[in-house]
Amino acid sequence: MVGLAAAGVLTSGVMGGTSIVASSFPGVGGQDPRLIETFDPFAQGVSLESLVDMKTQQGSNQRSETIEYEVKSGDTLSGVASKLDISVDTIKWANGLDTVNFVKPGDKLKILPVSGVAHTVKSGDTLESIAKKYSVDSQAIFGFPFNDIPDDQKLAIGQILIVPDGVPPEVKVSPKPRIQPQYLAEGPSSPVFEAPSGGGFIWPTVSSGLSQYFAWYHPGIDIPNRVAPPITASDGGIIVVAGWPDNYGYGNRIIIDHGNGYQTLYAHMSNIYVTVGQKVSRGQTIGQMGSTGRSTGTHLHFEIHFKGRALNPLSILK
Repeated sequence: MVGLAAAGVLTSGVMGGTSIVASSFPGVGGQDPRLIETFDPFAQGVSLESLVDMKTQQGSNQRSETIEYEVKSGDTLSGVASKLDISVDTIKWANGLDTVNFVKPGDKLKILPVSGVAHTVKSGDTLESIAKKYSVDSQAIFGFPFNDIPDDQKLAIGQILIVPDGVPPEVKVSPKPRIQPQYLAEGPSSPVFEAPSGGGFIWPTVSSGLSQYFAWYHPGIDIPNRVAPPITASDGGIIVVAGWPDNYGYGNRIIIDHGNGYQTLYAHMSNIYVTVGQKVSRGQTIGQMGSTGRSTGTHLHFEIHFKGRALNPLSILK
């Protein structure tokens, strides 16, 4: 099966007639999702959707749909929430509970796949209006892989959407913390954060905060900025992907191999300033923020992988 996966080497690209994907990165775009576990999916440049297909098989708490849970003797709402990896508030909101105390054995509870709320699409609803209602970024709804939203973002009346981290409008929302520090380039005042096994990374762009955080279905962070600032290499390495090989998903992207087991991905870019095989240094400008691929607004989707495993960038960058 590994041999089959390796057969799909991409030798030509869509940018200037030259290769946009290193020849050692097979299976880009057309890879059968069933073959993903036989090779490093990040290294192969496969789509976000295919990555999700693999991740949904990795744990029983990773669900694509709302399920029903029957309360058992000894259960508490906090215990159920912990077991099913969602917040207590999510259970309360989904089941119309005013308090956590009125549940008893035999009760049936709706359990959403992630913390947040479920919304039934009504006439006139748009991604932006729904996002505003529940105090989230529209990318969080569009990017949840099981919402089945088409690329043109047209919603169907009666469609049920999961709003990750959404909060009902009657609940007071605490402001999201600013994520600091955020540096564009390496310099005397720009700290280098040391990750396990020697990976050192700086923030790849500037923003006032994050619009989406790391999750099992979202293997990176989203950094928004309407002015579309430059994107810089988080650490030095070799460019192994530069372009848009599959026409959807990540859009224009760059993957840098840092030579120490680490790779970083920079997605949804409007412009790319590097080519496959080029060596770049930490802090070097590699492109410009944009909104290509499955995106609802100008932002950078940024991932860090170590030996094929997605890491939470905030555990390394802060």
